[in-house]
Amino acid sequence: MAKLWLRLKGDFQLSIITLVGLVALLGVTPYAIFRLIEGSWLVGIVDSLLVLCTLVAIAYAWRTGNTIRPGQFLATIYSIGAVLVSIKLGVNGLFWFYNLILFNFFVVPPRQSLVATLSALAVLCLYGLLNPGEVFESYYQMSSFLVTCLMASLFAFVFAYRGRRQREQLNTLATIDPLTGAGNRRTMEQELVIAMSARQRYAQAYGLLVLDLDNFKQINDRHGHKAGDQVLVDFVRIVKAVCRKSDRLFRLGGEEFVLLLPGIDAKGLFKAAEHLRARIAAELSSPGGGVTVSIGGALLTDQASWEVWLQQADENLYRAKREGRNRVCLPLEVQTQTIQG
Repeated sequence: MAKLWLRLKGDFQLSIITLVGLVALLGVTPYAIFRLIEGSWLVGIVDSLLVLCTLVAIAYAWRTGNTIRPGQFLATIYSIGAVLVSIKLGVNGLFWFYNLILFNFFVVPPRQSLVATLSALAVLCLYGLLNPGEVFESYYQMSSFLVTCLMASLFAFVFAYRGRRQREQLNTLATIDPLTGAGNRRTMEQELVIAMSARQRYAQAYGLLVLDLDNFKQINDRHGHKAGDQVLVDFVRIVKAVCRKSDRLFRLGGEEFVLLLPGIDAKGLFKAAEHLRARIAAELSSPGGGVTVSIGGALLTDQASWEVWLQQADENLYRAKREGRNRVCLPLEVQTQTIQG
């Protein structure tokens, strides 16, 4: 139970799909049973299918982790169901459209929700025009219904759009270093946990580099923090230009960064680190002149935890500092193997 709760807390959209789906089940199931008992077979079957589709969508989202497709599926199914129920029940079925508007804006992105809702409204109003008196008692009633639904959809769209943008901004603030655009420490820890898991399950290879700008404090002291910040921004730009798309860069703190490299062996790790060191020495500069970097690294083997792995790379970084800076240090056995290779 604790694992299920943690998963819900960590996946906002999954929690929304689950919550909205359960509310829909609680709201629709009694009506489905009542309509079937009453003998209103079409509406009863539609409601029953909505219940079944909701269960399938929730189960799919939990099993696969994909919340986009279940949301789109539910928005489509419930939009069709709302139209059919309204056609069958007339005015009594129109009230469900307001629930549909809110439901759609919860389960799919705002633009997709607006398309689904407006499409359902268009189909229903077209049917009402072609069949006067069957759904709406008058054109005035249809116009009133259409206007109120459009207003509700507009308000829901604005609310959903702003909410989505705010969640994206909060997610960015929680995962990205605001100065450099590199991942922050929290993101790094999550990625290292994933790497450890991939190593244990699939024997996937990973390398880790810890990079520290040499004599960075002197830049801040002599030229100010603005100059130091610009050096950090330029450093990240150079590293990202050199790295593969699969490599992940994180800011550990201050002028210290961590680079995670998947699918790499000892020779590749040393080559990548040396290439980075050379590019930084050739391209990075401050108002006082060129800036170099010291790099320590470690391969992921049988470390007990990601903390041990990071500590191993960090120890090699300090060895690079002690040996004169502007150099790469890997574990001695790895470096010896690389040189011999």
